[in-house]
Amino acid sequence: MSHANARLTVRGRLLIVERARAGWKQAHIASAMGVSRRCVKRWLDRYRAEGDAGLHDRSSRPHHVANRTADEVIATVVAVRTAERLGRDEVAARTGVPARTVSRIIARAGLPRLAELDPMTGERIRASKTTTVRYERERPGELVHMDVKKLGRIPDGGGWRVLGRDVVDRHRNVKIGFDYVHSLVDDHSRLAYSEVLGDEKGPTCAAFLERAIDYFAAHGIPRIERLITDNAWAYRWSLREVCVAHGIRQKFIKPHCPWQNGKVERFNRTLQTEWAYRQPFTSNQQRTEALDPWLDHYNTGRRHSALGGKPPISRLQPTS
Repeated sequence: MSHANARLTVRGRLLIVERARAGWKQAHIASAMGVSRRCVKRWLDRYRAEGDAGLHDRSSRPHHVANRTADEVIATVVAVRTAERLGRDEVAARTGVPARTVSRIIARAGLPRLAELDPMTGERIRASKTTTVRYERERPGELVHMDVKKLGRIPDGGGWRVLGRDVVDRHRNVKIGFDYVHSLVDDHSRLAYSEVLGDEKGPTCAAFLERAIDYFAAHGIPRIERLITDNAWAYRWSLREVCVAHGIRQKFIKPHCPWQNGKVERFNRTLQTEWAYRQPFTSNQQRTEALDPWLDHYNTGRRHSALGGKPPISRLQPTS
């Protein structure tokens, strides 16, 4: 389709041909049609070479692009994104391709957004509720988010990802219980601290918060001003003493609105995708031991898209 300001449509170009056949001079055709002589000559030449097909619009896409990304590089980017399910900045670091180029490759390949993928299987699912209202606190420690993620424990020898679903289904009646991954995330820097604990009771949550406060202080956040959580009983009643002792103001999300605690909810999804379900583990202890190294990578090496492709530690002052 011709653009809105086009002087000639396909019908107008055909009129040029008809007038040339009738004996009109090119200069007279150009004057009558309100175009240049060069334009008239171009359409006549195309008609002689291609017939009626030559009068239709052509793609403006160039035949050759000097700096076009090689097919091998495109295949590598797509393979890393598909296998690892990483954000564009992390894919860029793995492949050496600029982040903006990675975005274009992902879009052209028709790959879904990470938010649309199941963190365990990588299959496409309906995206969860999102919001266009984005915010970020101005300084570290101004607001931190706290939550617990419940994960099924891995039996010795591995779960279904190691042994297959048929084997696991035959032992479905064996109760192995759950791990509770407690996490605290700073709103400004995205610095995170997590522990795998045996429950989510009040004393456990309070003790975790104490250790998380010490961790944040050792990494450049000496004071936490506000803490936001959901409305779980353990959070509403068991954290009071810790918060009062450290001068922390408690905040609670609106019931049934987990996206208000979005920083830690998003961290939980990253935790599952890049740690808990990244590789098949043969024991629960093996998965637990892999948390600290991954957390160190998350805070000091992993590129965060909301931080301009830099890790959380880049927004904190050195502690020594």
